[in-house]
Amino acid sequence: MIRINQIKIPVQKDETSALKKKIQKTLRTNHPYTYQIVRKSLDARDKGNLLHIYTVDVEFERSQDFPRNIIDNKNIMLTKDEKYTFPHRCRDDCNEKTDVSIYRPVIIGAGPAGYFAALQLACAGYRPIVYERGKCVEERTRDVEGFWQGETPICANSNVSFGEGGAGTFSDGKLNTGIKDKYGRIQAVIDDFIRFGASEEIGYLNKPHIGTDVLKHVMKEMREEIRSFGGEIHFSHQLTAISHRSDTCLSLTIKDLQNEQTIVVETSACILAIGHSARDTFAMLQAAGVTMEAKSFAMGLRIEHSQAMVNASQYGTSGQAKLLPAADYKMTYRSTKGRSVYSFCMCPGGFVVNASSGEGQSVVNGMSNHGRDEENANSAIVVNVTPEDFAADGFADYGVLAGVEFQKKYEHLAYEAGNGKIPVQLFADYKANRVSTGFGSVKPNIRGGYQFANLNKCLPAYINDAIIEGILDYDRKLKGFSSGDAVLSGIESRTSSPVRIVRDETYRSDYAGLFPCGEGAGYAGGITSAAVDGIKVAEAVAAYINNIV
Repeated sequence: MIRINQIKIPVQKDETSALKKKIQKTLRTNHPYTYQIVRKSLDARDKGNLLHIYTVDVEFERSQDFPRNIIDNKNIMLTKDEKYTFPHRCRDDCNEKTDVSIYRPVIIGAGPAGYFAALQLACAGYRPIVYERGKCVEERTRDVEGFWQGETPICANSNVSFGEGGAGTFSDGKLNTGIKDKYGRIQAVIDDFIRFGASEEIGYLNKPHIGTDVLKHVMKEMREEIRSFGGEIHFSHQLTAISHRSDTCLSLTIKDLQNEQTIVVETSACILAIGHSARDTFAMLQAAGVTMEAKSFAMGLRIEHSQAMVNASQYGTSGQAKLLPAADYKMTYRSTKGRSVYSFCMCPGGFVVNASSGEGQSVVNGMSNHGRDEENANSAIVVNVTPEDFAADGFADYGVLAGVEFQKKYEHLAYEAGNGKIPVQLFADYKANRVSTGFGSVKPNIRGGYQFANLNKCLPAYINDAIIEGILDYDRKLKGFSSGDAVLSGIESRTSSPVRIVRDETYRSDYAGLFPCGEGAGYAGGITSAAVDGIKVAEAVAAYINNIV
């Protein structure tokens, strides 16, 4: 098989014919072949000539028909279609043991890390058991919608942070990632998402996304496959305590939140795939003696602009531009005080959502459906904060949980500023340190109640100053970004976990039998990286179980 890179096709309504002609012209052969798109990205540097850049893999029906004379083309290379294979199978003698249950791995959390770990283990015969404190995605959606519409109070265990699919379920479903993996795990994640109902385009788009509306369906299909291979998934079940029964056996106390009953589960291996908002679980782990450390994260605000403005700035206004999907952006800046300021979780054509996970909090996130067809673009503009900042704010005595307390403080300030609703403010008023009195050309697209407030009171001064600097600088790259009527909302405080649950090179905690995993444990930063980490940890758990059986 050969790979052809850098096939440039002008943006047009139907690019398939143009692509086929370019491939044929490159190959210069009449022998039959098939091709598959591997990558598709946009070159918008020349607004008058927008181009899609394709990479395709070509396979000839007969190997002897391969045109050898094209190999000297620098954009053509030989390639192999290599698929990821899980490296372990459950040993047959495992099921012959008297106490089979301890050799069934337990997974805490049904987010991307937990579910992809469960999927691999289930398919390999390990029959994993998943416990998720939140509800299945159907029930979770009803709880979240009821909260946003003001019909029901927030449900502490079924919200934007907790429930099947994790926090990523109510997001844009972005799959682009900065991690590298030479073993094919990333492609395995993409392939599984497609298999469970995501669009095939996520397999080749440079910046793939699934969309909240589609992701909910994907999670249900994934759930059923895990169960079909002998895995169990229990919703509304929360891990409340851990201890050791022996050197090779963990005792997990699980609370059934619906029946208010407690069970004790014993296992040789527990994958801890909790989310970044599992604060009570962090506290329990600290009390149990699990080694953790405070880590840096980022905090800031959401900003909304007209999607039409973003499109015009990124694509131009030609007829070609009108054929393109909603434009995105990525911004970075180093403030005069040395703080990193950057856009995070940018959602084209999406919503700002109330992502609080408990009473007395105001937390926002971004969400888009697959079509990305809402009027506004939104993104978090966040600033890095460190354990030194937590200590300077008076939280040093909380040790590894100092970042959690830091988050709590400012989430509560935002809650008070908005009288229980999401506090919002125009950028011009944010700069001037005054409460807004009306909206301009940008009308907020927010799921959940909102109210005008002074966001300067919701964050430390050094974060406010850095955000203002960053937004003003971004206007050089995206004209109109610093418009005075851009709408800010707050606060964005759950960009990543405030703690890291320490693990070694074998993915094990020093707490025997415990395998920290995913975003909540501090080892991932998005859907794809969390899913890949879940697969890596599943491999480690399978090897561990096979060794001790």
